[in-house]
Amino acid sequence: MKKILLLSDTHSYIGDDILKHVINVDEVWHAGDIGDLKVTDAIKKLKPLRAVYGNIDSHDLRTEFPENNRFNCEGLDVWITHIGGYPKRYCPRIKDEITSNTPDLFICGHSHILKVIPDKKLNLLHMNPGAIGKHGFHNVRTMLRFEIDNKKIQNLEVIEYKR
Repeated sequence: MKKILLLSDTHSYIGDDILKHVINVDEVWHAGDIGDLKVTDAIKKLKPLRAVYGNIDSHDLRTEFPENNRFNCEGLDVWITHIGGYPKRYCPRIKDEITSNTPDLFICGHSHILKVIPDKKLNLLHMNPGAIGKHGFHNVRTMLRFEIDNKKIQNLEVIEYKR
């Protein structure tokens, strides 16, 4: 079993309100718009990190992290990208691939809107943790925490802070 903290759209912000949750999980996943390497460096000092770059990220971040990160965790096929769309409206850049080579869990960021949606047509779970950074139009800062055990996602929690 692995405990995961899923965040996105930090936009250069990394504070104790985030880091206190990092220490209580096994891995941190970041769905892009990191903003500054200080964010990922702070996380990596505490826990393993899997991340992708987002549309605001600099060359340094794009050099360190891929646009898409696809991997297996506890038997679950996971795909993380920053701009991915939603069930029935996937981004054209990934639509063919997600249809022909469907993951179990598809994660993206970008919208700053937290959503967890089952895609019944493709038989996958879509997650967007919203935005935990302080820049953007969102009124509530959010991230997700969950466990993966033997290919099952369980104990999903929303962590939120007022802006």
